[in-house]
Amino acid sequence: MRAILIPTTLSLAWTLAAGAASADPGAAAAADLAQCRQIGLQRCPVPFDAVLPPARDMLTWSQDERVVGFRNTYRQYRADVFHADPGHVYPLPAAAGGLPPVHYSMQGKQFALEDYLEHQNITGLLILHDGHVAYEHYARGNTDSTLWTSRSVAKSIVSTLVGIAIKEGHIKSVDDDITLYLPELQHTAWQGVSLRNLLQHSSGVAWYENYADPKSDFAALTRCEAGPDPYDCVLKLVRSVRRKPGVRPGEVWSYNTGGAWLVGRVLEAATGTTVAHYLETRVWQPFGMESDGVWEALVPGKVDMGGHGFNATLRDWGRFGWFVAQGGRLPNGQSLLPADWITQATTWTRARGSVTATSPQGQYGYQWWHLGAPSGSSAGVQATAEHTFWGEGIYGQVLGINPTARLVMVQWSTYKEADGTPAQGDEQLLFFHAVEAALHGR
Repeated sequence: MRAILIPTTLSLAWTLAAGAASADPGAAAAADLAQCRQIGLQRCPVPFDAVLPPARDMLTWSQDERVVGFRNTYRQYRADVFHADPGHVYPLPAAAGGLPPVHYSMQGKQFALEDYLEHQNITGLLILHDGHVAYEHYARGNTDSTLWTSRSVAKSIVSTLVGIAIKEGHIKSVDDDITLYLPELQHTAWQGVSLRNLLQHSSGVAWYENYADPKSDFAALTRCEAGPDPYDCVLKLVRSVRRKPGVRPGEVWSYNTGGAWLVGRVLEAATGTTVAHYLETRVWQPFGMESDGVWEALVPGKVDMGGHGFNATLRDWGRFGWFVAQGGRLPNGQSLLPADWITQATTWTRARGSVTATSPQGQYGYQWWHLGAPSGSSAGVQATAEHTFWGEGIYGQVLGINPTARLVMVQWSTYKEADGTPAQGDEQLLFFHAVEAALHGR
């Protein structure tokens, strides 16, 4: 795998060069291709925007800036490319008849597909049923070659790779103390935390995950990633946090991207390779993804950002979801995951904070989410909620999987607020249920 360093000064130079070349389309295309190949990509995603918003300001971008930023995130940080095998591509044929009309009810009003696209600020939407494309939509200039960033949907991908590493024997158990793999965390707040605690975000380590507060730990993490020495900056930040007084590992659920980065670090330490390379060699090429993808690196070829940082095409997001929906099986039938891994990963933690009124069994597993049905929902909506698990990223990035219905949904969005609104969260589930009902003739 080719690891590429993309310092901020080079990114700025690319922006200036692209602007200067814009008067000559041929020169601009050549300049774009040169930049893509420097990253390690053999073809340039489209669009390839000339002017990018500053990466360190990601949390305060406007919605228009977010569209450009999210489809060019792979250019804004140091990068590890995970390559596809062009001679081995898993087909995604069109579903016979496509997607039937979709209708759903919310807050006493009736809505349809077009309303969902508007309410969710959709820039890309893919629905796979039984491995066939029932619906595919791009907006705001995105195309089938766009590499859109996942934000925290990457956590769910890393969780799946941990399962593969356990099956391969690189990791003994999710109950291992993480300091077995990361001895540099001995004598810190992370001492005594298990991999299971990290995966379930129940480490008991204090971490302020507030996307609107520039003083939060997450905001500091964002600035570290965009800085000149991201690895040392992130490591110092994560090592500096303290334990919550009187809270033992496993007792309290609290969302923690610093801890999610450590999940990726455990994976890298155990396997001896980066998250990106492990993904490439275990899933990306063997399953048959169509396009190269990019994972944000803190140290190219050595350390990737396991808490987020995955960038890929809409269809390849969908292929990964379909791989998980089939229990982690390759097209030849080989199972890459332990037999009970999906069940483990979607057994929701009952740690304090995970249990809510709409999710009485808990809302979080091994970096997968459970979205509880809104109050007063029909039995059908409740059943969909029960059988579906979700990868969720800020500003509306979604990977929804219902293995029972053989249904996968990928959503790219640019919400106004990082967490979206409660109505947008409820609408995801209601729409997904309506899609399931339409495809199953109910």
